[in-house]
Amino acid sequence: MIPVTEFRQFSEQQPQFRVLKPWWDVFTDYLSVVMLMIGVFGCTLQEMHEMMGLKTNLDLQQYSFINQMCYEKALHWYAKYFPYLVLIHTLIFMVCSNFWFKFPGSSSKIEHFISILGKCFDSPWTTRALSEVSGENPEEKDKKCSASRAILNVSVEGNLDDLEKTQSLKSIPEKIVVDKPTASALEKKEGEQAKALFEKVKKFRLHVEEGDILYIMYVRQTVLKVMKFLLIIAYNSALVSEVQITVKCNVDMQDMTGYKHFSCNHTMAHLFSKLSYCYLCFVAVYGFTCLYTSYWLFYRSLKEYSFEYVRQETGIDDIPDVKNDFAFMLHMIDQYDPLYSKRFAVFLSEVSENKLKQLNLNHEWTPEKLRQRLMTNHNNRLELQLFMLSGLPDTIFEVTELQSLKLEIINNVTIPASIAQLEDLQELSLYQCYLKIHATATSFLKENLKVLRVKFDDSRELPHWLYHLRNLEELYLIGSLSPDASKNVVLESLRELKNLKTLSLKSNFTKIPQSIVDVSSHLQRLYVYNDGTKLVMLNNLKKMVNLTELELVHCDLERIPHAVFSLTNLQELDLKENNLHSIEEIVSCQHLRKLTCLKLWHNSICYIPEHIKKLGSLERLYFSYNKIEILPSHLFLCNKLRYLDLSNNDIRFIPPEIGVLQSLQYFSVTCNKIENLPDELFFCKKLTTLKLGKNTLSLLSPKISYLVLLTHLELKGNHFELLPPELGFCRALKRGGLMVEDALFETLPSEIRDKMKTE
Repeated sequence: MIPVTEFRQFSEQQPQFRVLKPWWDVFTDYLSVVMLMIGVFGCTLQEMHEMMGLKTNLDLQQYSFINQMCYEKALHWYAKYFPYLVLIHTLIFMVCSNFWFKFPGSSSKIEHFISILGKCFDSPWTTRALSEVSGENPEEKDKKCSASRAILNVSVEGNLDDLEKTQSLKSIPEKIVVDKPTASALEKKEGEQAKALFEKVKKFRLHVEEGDILYIMYVRQTVLKVMKFLLIIAYNSALVSEVQITVKCNVDMQDMTGYKHFSCNHTMAHLFSKLSYCYLCFVAVYGFTCLYTSYWLFYRSLKEYSFEYVRQETGIDDIPDVKNDFAFMLHMIDQYDPLYSKRFAVFLSEVSENKLKQLNLNHEWTPEKLRQRLMTNHNNRLELQLFMLSGLPDTIFEVTELQSLKLEIINNVTIPASIAQLEDLQELSLYQCYLKIHATATSFLKENLKVLRVKFDDSRELPHWLYHLRNLEELYLIGSLSPDASKNVVLESLRELKNLKTLSLKSNFTKIPQSIVDVSSHLQRLYVYNDGTKLVMLNNLKKMVNLTELELVHCDLERIPHAVFSLTNLQELDLKENNLHSIEEIVSCQHLRKLTCLKLWHNSICYIPEHIKKLGSLERLYFSYNKIEILPSHLFLCNKLRYLDLSNNDIRFIPPEIGVLQSLQYFSVTCNKIENLPDELFFCKKLTTLKLGKNTLSLLSPKISYLVLLTHLELKGNHFELLPPELGFCRALKRGGLMVEDALFETLPSEIRDKMKTE
């Protein structure tokens, strides 16, 4: 007797694979087991068969011989091998039904899918996400809201047209509110596991949607089963009548037995006949089931799967439809239990993922932790900087003392209405952040925001609400544009920015945008950092009559723009990192009566024209990092100079006229070729900073003692052999402010050294 369990290996698969077996596969599996039992039963009877002929006076040996000859020659092959055929056919059916679970190309995908499916089904986040949209009764909700403070509000209120929203945000019902007690219900470990599941589902979807091997394998095995069914029905129907009880047999041994014709009885014929008819019935049912499967495969679009019913039921409107093998497996899952695909869909939703990220963020970034990161920025405001987070923690709105918020490289920044809790917020920095903002939050920013910084990659990424910040005083726009965009860059009208005083454009414009004219009447500071792109057509500058500060940095300017000379209120002009060789037109700066600071550093200026003397109002002058060799005496007729930087040039000689600068406080000639210092330099008794490093000086005059206010003296990189003891009269100079080699410092008398070391 052969046990049926010996054949389990032909159909056995992992128990969890049952979710991919629709009802027809389960039904045909049971039919296969019944047919297998018929085959095994028939084989067992066949082993015990006996052919009984008509009893004669033949001896037992002759009778057994004739009986065997009749079985081999006269009995029809179908009657002999019927049980074995049943066994073979059934095993083929079993293999066909489960081959796609075993084939390497498909089994790996199935195992991965089943693993993810089980984790998604059991994840606490799945239950949480679905329960939030299940529609709790209002009384329970009110009870929850009164008991706790909401830390995640994803409802869409007010005017949705004013919200930069995605499709998913549009679909979230207003009733979805996550309360703090429920937020803590999701443990940190569970939140991290759910986060990992989102990543797994994304990668698995990308991998599986590329091909349709699972669909093809299933179609092929179904077609094979149908063909097998037709074959079995055809030849079994024709041959089942050959199973007869009486078998006529002719054996040529008349000389031995006296008989030539024999009549044998097939004792199992009646039972085999019944088994064959029964088997045919089961095969017919099996075949019709396979035909239904074929109809389901070919007359339904199984390579596409829509979550429309899930979207309607849950309200999560951004669940994407899927295709190819991913879609096919979900169709199979639906035949087992649609709840699986519904719970799985939660991990395909961007809204669901964002909610989870938000909860994790809120759990990680507590208000206490955020307060520890507060620092005072250069505007003397309490600033919080967040860098490379997955979103904006809602707990930030509990730090009510916050005055400046700096967000950098954060992909999903959603500013809700609760930003209104930050009553002291005046400064906002958005560096490479994609922003979605609530209409109520926009109204708050319009009234409260004073400073805005935005770093962008495309002018179309600039938030449209920045053009309506009526109380904005400082606007900083940073971003590089494509060559075509830089020529035709269009900023929307800045007309509503009625309080704008400072505008900074750090990009690669080829011309100043026309929209700046809208604020030209009240703009006071304009900074243009152009990344080496040549800036032309500067006539718009003439309209900015109230400008007090103008910076045109790295704009590839070859001359000082003539439009600058019309800015009669200009106090500071910075032309750093341009391509200036000659500055003869500096004579026109005499019309700028209020100009006190001129920065011409980091250019290629070879000489200073004598017209410089006409800039009598100058107090700060920057000529560092040029190619100046000679200092004209006319330069020192600007007798109001307090700050003069001539470092990193090729200057060899300082004229004695420098003594005229009685207001000079800062003087730098580092990195030049100066060999001697005029004694008149030490008549500038208001000097507090004197930088003489990296020259070829060999002697420091004892008249250094005149500079009693000196706090910073740089001498490194020269040829000094000793320092004059008169340095001791520079009472404000300490060791920390004396930049000199240690060996040279030791040449000073010990009492002077000790005095300098005393703070």
